[in-house]
Amino acid sequence: MENIALIESFSEFKDDKSIDRATLMAILEEVIGATIKRKFGDDDNFDIIINPDKGDMEIWRNRIVVADGTVEDPHKEIELSEAQKIEEDYEIDEEVPEEFKLSDLGRRDILALRQNLVSKVYEHDSSNIYKYFKELEGELFSAEVHHIRHNVVVLLDDDGNEIVLPKSEQIKSDFYRKGETIRGIIKSVELRGNKPNIVLSRTAPEFLVKLFEQEIPEVFEGLITIEGVARIPGEKAKVAVDSYDERIDPVGACVGMKGSRIHGIVRELGNENIDVINYTKNENLFIQRALSPANVVSVKIHPEEGRKDGKKGRVDVFLKPEEVSKAIGKGGVNIKLASQLTGYELDVQREGVDDEDVELTEFSDEIENWVIKEFQRVGLDTAKSVLDQSLIDLTNRTDLEEETIIEVQRILKEEFEN
Repeated sequence: MENIALIESFSEFKDDKSIDRATLMAILEEVIGATIKRKFGDDDNFDIIINPDKGDMEIWRNRIVVADGTVEDPHKEIELSEAQKIEEDYEIDEEVPEEFKLSDLGRRDILALRQNLVSKVYEHDSSNIYKYFKELEGELFSAEVHHIRHNVVVLLDDDGNEIVLPKSEQIKSDFYRKGETIRGIIKSVELRGNKPNIVLSRTAPEFLVKLFEQEIPEVFEGLITIEGVARIPGEKAKVAVDSYDERIDPVGACVGMKGSRIHGIVRELGNENIDVINYTKNENLFIQRALSPANVVSVKIHPEEGRKDGKKGRVDVFLKPEEVSKAIGKGGVNIKLASQLTGYELDVQREGVDDEDVELTEFSDEIENWVIKEFQRVGLDTAKSVLDQSLIDLTNRTDLEEETIIEVQRILKEEFEN
């Protein structure tokens, strides 16, 4: 029992509830064997006997009896006279088993054994944690804020496992307090050295999908399917939904009476505006729906294979002039999300634009490209669309200086005067 008493004196294992006795004993056998081999060169003549049920462990060293004065390796051989002190009838070439005490290893080897044991148990624990969370990738998870750093929030779950919420996975409007519970999805689990790195995300589109599954029974039960999600976290999202049951209105079921069902999701996401639209395999119609709240006159799809940006192609979207700003949205958010959702690059075209009007891109020799893009961002992509706006309106809608806008309007006026 001396061996077990020595092992149990290692405080790391006295109160360790994360590892069962049988596993600990198996690790002990491995570590002790390695320690003996390191000290004596091999462990061939040692028997390590483990009884995990009782928690007993015995170590026996077997040595061969040789004539007095002929011992070459005291680790494997014992003189006849010494063997007969143990038992009188031992003879030369017989094997003598003796119980080996860990304390016989010496203080330095015991400290090394202790360190290796701690390391092996930690590796075992980390491996189990890694496997557990790896199976949870993509699933909803809650954890408590432990401490807040500049670029990451460190969370702890109920078992004390550390989970990180990096700045890149946080919604901009989120504000965290120590002790509060945070929800997200387990985005990734990787081993860094022997330690699992568990990353939580609140910005991933999958987080929105899981919230729909949790808050809307028809989605959880599979009566309504989510066919696509596009998000700009904290600002706006578009979710395409479908149902194989004609009796179910998928959009109405997801939104609920006066938005009752979706309200909890919006609140969870920092008041992120969520558009729920009906999915259809008719791509023309789907593109039109994706650009809501704008009313699209027509679309023309130009499929393109092998694009580096992964888009399926380009689409000319024709709208009445008053609908353009709705389609583009504030800061271009609406058209960006529609592009993400449909998988196409969307180009807005004004329906019924004056034949005498000129695209702004025609003035690229006189107007800098970034200025043209800023006008296009707010839905102004022709000369007359810019000239029709007042200086105050253009200053409020764009990030351009007054002087820049005045100069642009001067250039455009000269074109029409000429």
